Amino acid sequence: MSVKENLNKILKDIKNYNPKIIAVTKYYDETKMMEAFEAGLRDFGESKAKEALEKINKMDDTTRTQSVYHFIGHLQTNKVKYVVGNFEYIHSVDSLKVAQCINSEANTKGIKQKILLQVNNAQEKQKFGIHPEQIENLIEEISLLKSVQLKGLMNIAPFTEDKNELQRLFSDMYKLKEKFKLEELSMGMSHDYKIAVECGATMIRLGKILFEENN
Repeated sequence: MSVKENLNKILKDIKNYNPKIIAVTKYYDETKMMEAFEAGLRDFGESKAKEALEKINKMDDTTRTQSVYHFIGHLQTNKVKYVVGNFEYIHSVDSLKVAQCINSEANTKGIKQKILLQVNNAQEKQKFGIHPEQIENLIEEISLLKSVQLKGLMNIAPFTEDKNELQRLFSDMYKLKEKFKLEELSMGMSHDYKIAVECGATMIRLGKILFEENN
């Protein structure tokens, strides 16, 4: 199936909701990004800054300038300079140190960088993200940073078939978003996006289900 056909199938699944679909293109080249653009998608998620910028620069002018880029991978402080200003949103802020580095770089570039806090509410040891009880203090600290705009929260749920567990984790994320009066909630991927939108996701990050032929 083409990207367009896959997208139409996904749109039917989420027709009662209105999340922003982020096409996760980290494993796909610029031709796939342009195909997704032609299918109507405008938001693209990448997790390696340098590689992403190389791909973006290979695209035609229309696709490149009319697309919105989201950085969704773990962000090390030494890569902040490549991400700030080149990506509209950084989904994966998981410490005050990273937020401060983003703020400094954004200040230098004269912009306000939109960020989301990555929350590890499943408390998986192998994943990055702050624990829910750390959110309030971190939000207070970030509010003092003049060149950062906190837009919402992000999580990466466990890869599980347990729908009840996914519903619990996603619903808890929605409650946190509402508690702190945030705008965006980035959650849900190819295997669990239907549950995520039912629980209040405003952004879903889809890769394989969009780009693979045999869905």
